[in-house]
Formats: sequence, structure tokens, C-alpha cells
Amino acid sequence: MKFRFTIGKKIASGFGILIILTLIVFTTTYIILEQSRTTNNRISSVNTPSVKALQELKYDMLESKLFLESWMRIEKAHADKDRLLKFRNKEYPKIKSKLTALSSYWPEDQRDSLSKLFDEISVLFSIQESEIIGPLQAFSDYDATNKMIAEFALEEGGDVYMQTETVLDNLEVLITKQKEVSNEANESMYAQFDTLKGLVIWLGFALIVISFIVAIITTKNIVDPIYRLKTVLVKLGRGVFPDKPTSAGNDEIGEMAVAMNNVVDGLKRTKDFAQEVGSGNFDTEYKPLSSKDSLGKALLTMRDDLAENERFLEEKVRQRTAEVVKQKEEIDQQKEQLEEYFLQVTDSIKYAQKIQEAILPPESYVRKLLPDSFIFYRPKDIVSGDFYWLGEAEDRVYFAAVDCTGHGVPGAFMSIVGYNQLKQAVITTNGGSPAEILDHLNIGVSETLHQKDENSTSKDGMDVAICSLNHKTKELQYAGAFNPLYLLRDGKIVQTKGDKFPIGSFLDGATPNFTNHKLQLLEGDILYIFSDGYADQFGGPRGKKMMYKKFRDTLIANSQKDLSVQKDLLRDHLYDWMGEEEQVDDILVIGVKV
Repeated sequence: MKFRFTIGKKIASGFGILIILTLIVFTTTYIILEQSRTTNNRISSVNTPSVKALQELKYDMLESKLFLESWMRIEKAHADKDRLLKFRNKEYPKIKSKLTALSSYWPEDQRDSLSKLFDEISVLFSIQESEIIGPLQAFSDYDATNKMIAEFALEEGGDVYMQTETVLDNLEVLITKQKEVSNEANESMYAQFDTLKGLVIWLGFALIVISFIVAIITTKNIVDPIYRLKTVLVKLGRGVFPDKPTSAGNDEIGEMAVAMNNVVDGLKRTKDFAQEVGSGNFDTEYKPLSSKDSLGKALLTMRDDLAENERFLEEKVRQRTAEVVKQKEEIDQQKEQLEEYFLQVTDSIKYAQKIQEAILPPESYVRKLLPDSFIFYRPKDIVSGDFYWLGEAEDRVYFAAVDCTGHGVPGAFMSIVGYNQLKQAVITTNGGSPAEILDHLNIGVSETLHQKDENSTSKDGMDVAICSLNHKTKELQYAGAFNPLYLLRDGKIVQTKGDKFPIGSFLDGATPNFTNHKLQLLEGDILYIFSDGYADQFGGPRGKKMMYKKFRDTLIANSQKDLSVQKDLLRDHLYDWMGEEEQVDDILVIGVKV
């Protein structure tokens, strides 16, 4: 039997290719998204907690070194001594247990390094006990000999100093390795998404091309031949015969064309015969169309043929409609699957929000350090590029408002970098001035983002306003990277401007230094530090930015209210100003009353 590439086979082949490409897109998308979710879960549950726990241990080890110096210098009971014993006896075992649990998912070499680290810490604790803590227990133990031994142990080259450096070096190696593992996992996940993006674009282009080809084939093999047949039928309806036979292809419509030519030929011969008979030529030869040929039967036969052809075409239309309905159902299923994937991604970002909120100072800690204060914090998206930070050292309280580059997920990543580097800067400067802290923060952020590298394209940074407040002397020190300090006194705002370069900037290859400002405060003064999100918000009757003047007017108008009420009034004023406008940036405002 000779093979015929019929209309049905042509259409089925075209749509079959479309279905196969659709299945490839669906399957590939599903596989890559599942792999990405697995990678993201590992980063969230293993890598990030591991880095956080190791950095916490590093911070505690540095802090314990300071506590040891207090132990050596202070002969009576002191809070630093209690903190040192609490760390050694309670906090360190918890951290050790947590790291041990997380290390079960680490590579074997890193688990060995962690075990070695714990051994080094045990040795360090033993040396601390034997050379400082043990000999200097009571007031009477603080003689010249014991203090000299303890001081030598803490000095550079001493046993405690050297062992502490060894522990910190090993901790830094572990932290670096865990960050590398996390970065590699992130890069792998991004590479998978790039692959998916390229595949979807390529297959989408292929779907368009194949759909176009199917449309051309349908037009050429179905629409045009049917139009030619229709033209012949219209002419026959007006009693006009076609000039030439209709061309016939090797398919179903071709068969219809052959049948039409036979009908036309038969009608022509019947017409010629009728004319000859009408002319009296009764001897005219006539070849009947059938054994019982008559004009009526010929018309009936033609009618039956046309009816059969119509039913044939209706069946083709029904089949095609069924295929379209089936494709619509498949598209609806894919839509539901994509909505599910979107929900999963959103849930992941919401989980990241919990992680980000966990690093921010809790309400109880804020009330402890700044009893009369408020923090108005409103991220633009689920996670934020703005964050606030509080800490204390000696007799001073530190608080900062930080605005990182971008918002949403990119801003959140920068906020984690900034939070860790700010905390490290305070430790490194041992509670120094705000300007010294910003100088160390600038270096730390630039080194973390490798901005000194000549091949680096990173332009990320942050704007900061940081203050240190001595509650006893009411002395305030401030330093800023772009973000200013507002001092509200007697119904007027005095502005202290920050330096005109952000954290993460290097001018002509040199590290710029920040300016430290000192102010003597009076009772009843109110301090405000903030990011630019509030003043940059669009709204009002003309849909323009609020600007800083309106922001200052709002602060002055609310200055007689309690700070908790001021926070609510700031929020209500922002909502009234925004109206139907969307929030354009993360918003952070901190108010502190002296």
C-alpha cells in the first residue's frame, strides 16, 4: 500500500512536535527547580547556620581575651570575670554541640578541622586556667609574681596569646571554607537558572517557528484548495462552468477535486447532450454517467457527494477542536505548576525574612540600651536592604541606621554583610569612636566584596549614620556616610552632616577617613538618624517626592509627643502621603530622647 502523507498526518506531525517541545520545557523546568530548591535548603539549613555559629564562636573567643585582661587587672569581683566563666562553662558547650551537629553535613576534611579546633580550644582553656584564672582567684593572689606571669601569658609571644591566635586562625579557615561552600552552592544554583532561562528562550523560539510552519502548511494544504473548490461551486451555482479542471493533490482534498472535475465533466456532457437533443440531434452519442444515468440522478449524486464531503470536513474540524481543547488543558496544568513554583520561591524569601529579622536587635535589648526611643522599620519587599544595629562598650551605647545598596533579596544579602562587618568593626576598635568604626567598616566591606581588585565590578556599598551616647555625661559622638544626624532642641532641628562618600568607596586608590563629631546634649534633646527611604517616598497630590524639608517639619510637629506616639504619627503620615503610590524604597527612622 502506497504511503500518503494526508492532511491529518501533516497536522498531527506539527502538533506532535509542539507537544514534545512543551513536555521538554515542563520536564526541564521541574528538574532544575527541584535541584535549586535542594541547594537552597542546604544553604539555609547547613551553610548559613554553620558560618553564623563559627563567627559567633570567633566573636566569643575575642571577647574572652578581653575578659582575661580584666581578670588580670581587676583584683576584686567583676562582671567580666563572671562573663568569662559563663562563656567557658555554659555558652561554649552549647556552641560546640551546635557545630558538632551541623558538621555531620560537612566534608570529612572540615569535620577533622573542627575536631582539631575543639582540641585547640581545650588546650587554650587549660592554659588560661593554669596561668591566669587559677593563680588569680582571691584578692591575696594578686601579688607581683602571679600578675607578671599572667601579663606575660597575655602579651604577644605568651602562651595564652599564641594559643588564642592559633584558635582564631583555625576558626577563620573554617569560616572561609564554609563561605566558599555556600558561594559554590549559590553559583551552582544560579548556573542552573541560567541554563533554564536559555533553554526556555530557545524552545520558546522553536515553538513560535514550528507554529508558524504548521499555520503555513494548514493554509497551503487546506484553506487554499478549499477556496478553489468553493470558487468552482459558486460558478456552478450561477450556471458557469470553470475554464479548466481543478488541480488535485495527493490527499483528501485532492480526492475532492478529482470528484468535482468528474462532476463538472459529467454536467458539461449532460449540457452538451441536452443542447444536441434540443437541437433535434437525437443521434448524438452520449456516454451515461451510470447504468441509470439521468440529469436528476446526476444532481442527486452530486448533492450526496457534497454532503459526504461536508460531513468529512466537519469531522476534521471536530478532531482539531478536540486537540485544541486538550492543549488548553495542558497549558492550564502548566500554569498551576508555575503558580506552585512561585509560591515555593515566595516561601523561601519569607524564610529568609525570618533569618534577617533574627540578626536585628530584639525589642528587649533596644529598651535596655535606649529606654526612651523608637524604631520605625518598614521594608519595601519581604526582606530589606536597611537594618539597624545596637551595642554597648564601656559606658557608651552605640546605635546605627544603615542603608545598603538596593532592596529586596540583593539588599538583604548586603545587609548581612554590613551587619557582620559593623559588629566586627566595633570589636576591632574595642569600642572606639564612630568615625574609627566606620573606617574599619569601610575596609571590611571593601575587602569582603573585593572592591580593591582591579578586575572587580562591584559598586555595592552602604550609607550609614552611627552614634555613641554616654548616658552619664550626655556626650554624643557621631559619624556618617552620607546620612546626617538631626538634633531636635527647643522646637528646632540642628543638622550634622555626614561625609560625602559611602561605605565601600575608595578615592584614587586611598582609603578615605570619616569625620568624628562630638555634641554635648541637654536633657529633653531628641536625636534622629534614618535612611533616605522616608524622604524619597512618592505621593501627595502631585505624586512627587516628600523631600527632607517635609520630613523635618513632620518631626518638629510631633516633637512634643512621646516617642512611641511619634512612631505611630510617622507611620500614619507616611500612609497619608503615599495614597495609592507604591513604596519605592526600604524605610528606617530611629528616634532617641535624652
